[in-house]
Amino acid sequence: MNLSRRSLSRRGLLAATTATALTSAAPAAAASGGGGSGGGRRLRTGFERLAADGYALLDGERVGVVTNPTGVTRDVRHIVDVMHADDRVDLVAVFGPEHGFRGTAQAGGSEGRHDDPATGLPVYDTYQKSGKALADIFTAAGVDTIVFDIQDAGARFYTYIWTLFDCMESAELAGKRFVVLDRPNPVTGRGAYGPVLHKEFATFVGRQPIAQAHGMTVTELALLFNGEFLERPAELETVRMTGWKRSDFYDASRLPWVPPSPNMPTPETALVYGGTCLFEGTNLSEGRGTTRPFELLGAEGIDRKWAAAANDAGLRGVHFREAYFAPTFSKFQGKTIGGVQLHVHDREAYDPVRTGIALLVTAKKTWSGFAWRSDNWIDKLTGTTRVRTMIDAGADTDEVVGGWQEDLARFRAVRKRYLRYP
Repeated sequence: MNLSRRSLSRRGLLAATTATALTSAAPAAAASGGGGSGGGRRLRTGFERLAADGYALLDGERVGVVTNPTGVTRDVRHIVDVMHADDRVDLVAVFGPEHGFRGTAQAGGSEGRHDDPATGLPVYDTYQKSGKALADIFTAAGVDTIVFDIQDAGARFYTYIWTLFDCMESAELAGKRFVVLDRPNPVTGRGAYGPVLHKEFATFVGRQPIAQAHGMTVTELALLFNGEFLERPAELETVRMTGWKRSDFYDASRLPWVPPSPNMPTPETALVYGGTCLFEGTNLSEGRGTTRPFELLGAEGIDRKWAAAANDAGLRGVHFREAYFAPTFSKFQGKTIGGVQLHVHDREAYDPVRTGIALLVTAKKTWSGFAWRSDNWIDKLTGTTRVRTMIDAGADTDEVVGGWQEDLARFRAVRKRYLRYP
């Protein structure tokens, strides 16, 4: 395996990236032995492969890293700390997304421009920055190559993949090379599910027309963005994992789980998030301010009828428990409210998007207080008006899910061209 830099045109580099990433992947996985993911495979992240190759891909480059607290090694050292201490890497800047580089900010916040106390490196804020404004930050930072290493949660509205998109676009504007280090999709890469975003609803919770649960890793998404959505493709290189299969849930990796954001405390949260985050578009609590965000849902006035209706909906892999809780912040702060808790008992059968839709349908039918957020945020989350208008018209779960199948089939055909793991 050789990850050293090549002298290529940008278009040529895009094609070579795919070939480079595929080289020797299967032998490397087989040779790595046990102690890792299922069946004796040892998973190696993109960063592990980069470091094992002596950082050859970054040789002679002034490097900046886009990352957050999830950018850690297997023994939970942050990659910025590791690279800063290694004289083989000329690390000169860090770029922090939503919640910040060290993760001190809540949803909708960031850490701002500062110097990192641990390393002394300048930290630049990328949150809500894109285009020329972000390109100017990359230029001011004096970097040649920008490295991206952030753990994703597998859902279109999880903002880090759009940080990836924005940074790729701005790196091209600034004439910088872009390297993506891969990590597992925690909810597997088996398939794509849910509505596909329509471009008129593009926001930071969905820039481009991909499925709500995309079933891709960040390097696969980077290749998709470069090949389909960026007007001018970035000078992109990707460092794939070895030892990861599309059917693997996060625990198969035996990697430590670091919450990618304050309300994503466990891989189990990620498992349900792709569907229950839709409740951000309603007047119900999505469980923020509890120890089980996105697993607890509720509002004042909801009783046992909702859990009973959800259990009668015939959803595979999940049970619903009547639950009462008092969020410490966000919706219904300090008030005891009623609702449901999701208990996924068969994650292989569980469909998070269908479950989210069924919960919206049953909540509206069993609780007279149900309402969408006044700004129709649900349309931004689903990427279409169809989900909201069909539920308002009395459609059942099958009808709502059936409404996006043509769009989803087209996306799946495009997605297939960019998948890089068995």
